[in-house]
Amino acid sequence: MTRLVTPRGRFPHLRVVGDWIFVSGTSARRPDNTIAGAAVDELGTVDLDIEVQTRAVLDNIDRILSTVGAGLADLVDVTVFLATMNDFGGYNRVWAEVFDESGPTRTTVAVHQLPHPHLLVEMKATAHRPGLSLGEGS
Repeated sequence: MTRLVTPRGRFPHLRVVGDWIFVSGTSARRPDNTIAGAAVDELGTVDLDIEVQTRAVLDNIDRILSTVGAGLADLVDVTVFLATMNDFGGYNRVWAEVFDESGPTRTTVAVHQLPHPHLLVEMKATAHRPGLSLGEGS
């Protein structure tokens, strides 16, 4: 069974409506509550890596989608929230490793902050997978 992160609130990872899959905001948080791409040394210095976090978010979305027989190839639209647009270049490089111009539409916005100070990126997504049963994953 795929191990997913426990949501930090009362909401599902995804909701299926007909052939459509709506994925809640997803971060680089791991099932053990550590954050991929975030390291703190013995002196308390924080090192955050947008590329590692972007890969982790996409991997998490892929795992969530896999619970209903879908994957990243089924994405049609993604909204990306960056804690700072200074990270746009690194995030965009990783995006281009995963998707090309035939991939999902995308909107990227900067936000004041995300739910944890070590999070640099969060994504919410919509996927389409013909043949899903109504109510699956909801």
